[in-house]
Amino acid sequence: MNHLISPSILTANFANLQKDIDMLNQSQADWIHVDVMDGVFVPNISFGFAVIKAIKQFAQKPLDVHLMIVDPDRYLEEFKNAGADGITVHYEACTHLNRTINKIKELGCRAGVALNPHTPVALLDDIIADLDLVLIMSVNPGFGAQKFLSNTYKKIADLKKLCALRNPELYIEIDGGVDAGNAAQLINTGANVLVAGNAVFSANDPSAAVATLKSIV
Repeated sequence: MNHLISPSILTANFANLQKDIDMLNQSQADWIHVDVMDGVFVPNISFGFAVIKAIKQFAQKPLDVHLMIVDPDRYLEEFKNAGADGITVHYEACTHLNRTINKIKELGCRAGVALNPHTPVALLDDIIADLDLVLIMSVNPGFGAQKFLSNTYKKIADLKKLCALRNPELYIEIDGGVDAGNAAQLINTGANVLVAGNAVFSANDPSAAVATLKSIV
């Protein structure tokens, strides 16, 4: 599987978000990563349904919606209706994870589970075959532009072993501190979706930054 790039609009220009969405439409980005934060599960607040609907109006790439919220089951259908193509929930936020994943799939969305840095991959053993995607947080969630945590490589390797027989087509997504300096090692370890926010939107040429990440082998 060729790796995918999912730029995170958490670090985009909120005063002119349509311009940045248009740039991503014309870039080599595969998905558009939308971080939803509620100020409870993580110490920050970001996008609501109205903003996601506005993004969807202009986006020509699938919306990769990452829910960093408590009790996400309450809102799954609303996120689908707002424009989510994929919905990723946190393992730590779901009491009945199997039920949540099944609901996401019933809505016609790609179903993913995110793991915080302290959460071991082994906890996904009973559900790995049912997932479309696992997102490994390589920073503590809540804010952009954080330092990459090196333990991420071990977690990717562990996840690669876990899914090798039961879900070899699994998307392994990495979110946090991803840039051109660590992308190659992430891919070589087993990641196939890279979320990049600061590395893209802080670049002098964001489209070229996406192209650089996409070209890494």
